[in-house]
Amino acid sequence: MGDMALYLGITVVGYFIGDRYRKKERNLPWTAKVQTAAIAVLVFAMGLRIGANREIVEQLDTIGLYAFVFTIVVMVFSVVCIFFVRKLLGINRYGLMKTDQTEDPVEKAIEDNLSGASGGRGIDPMTLVILGFVAAGIAAGYFGFALRLKHFDSFNETISLVIKLGLCTLLIFVGIDIGIEGKVVAHFRKVGIRILAIPAAVIVGTLAGSAVCALFLPISLKESLAVGAGFGWYTLAPGIIMDRGFVLAGAICFMHNVMRELLGILSIPLVARYVGFVESCGLPGSSSMDVCLPIIERATSGTTAIYSFVNGVVLSFAVPVLVTLFIA
Repeated sequence: MGDMALYLGITVVGYFIGDRYRKKERNLPWTAKVQTAAIAVLVFAMGLRIGANREIVEQLDTIGLYAFVFTIVVMVFSVVCIFFVRKLLGINRYGLMKTDQTEDPVEKAIEDNLSGASGGRGIDPMTLVILGFVAAGIAAGYFGFALRLKHFDSFNETISLVIKLGLCTLLIFVGIDIGIEGKVVAHFRKVGIRILAIPAAVIVGTLAGSAVCALFLPISLKESLAVGAGFGWYTLAPGIIMDRGFVLAGAICFMHNVMRELLGILSIPLVARYVGFVESCGLPGSSSMDVCLPIIERATSGTTAIYSFVNGVVLSFAVPVLVTLFIA
């Protein structure tokens, strides 16, 4: 919870900085380039940590396949659930409340930005940047560290510190972008408590997908639900499951939650562009409030970043409750 408060506080500070620049009618065009560079460093460090972890690398055959299939299914179900909930709430694909205006200026600006980012077609450049740096990080971690490291824990602590510092830097810029945009407060006055429907949709979609996976994976329904209820929190959920004696489910849970964060990072720009901004928040699960928040904000808008943060907070609180409930 300490990290949650830290990330929220830094984002709020950034918001007030951005709000000040907005009132002075000054833009900061260079922040986008800084964010892109910082995201590249962040995902490289994440890839480095994954590649250097022998346990993950050694389990990439059978258990990795189970986890990969599980991850794809729950992510698809989550996106579908958010899509229908978003429609019910009257939120358009850009995360804005639908109005009676024939042309919303904010929506038009977002459309112009998306068209300019990739020429209106092809793969989003951000996806290519993320994919390239994650792959490079995994390769560097495996060939440069996994085969030589004797004590992974100390290495992991160092990389975790680098990731945290990078996140803090990125979240300042996320807050600045939200402040400069200047529409967040007004938008969420319209949405109100209904914003909680988005994480609720992620929970329902994830658990529905988990139940489907129990039909063809070698784990029971309750194990499958517990695996899905990890919502990307790979340092907590697998431990709870293994502590109950479900070793295979715990291993799948660990791999699945790592993959949910990683595949979420890779797919956020694509889902945001071709499905909807709010839907992209559900892909990585609980990490939508920290690691993936800058990526979501960069691929969508400042308004969507609020959905992302709230989604991550709610899912984080739900993990220990639901995992324990299902695996009991």
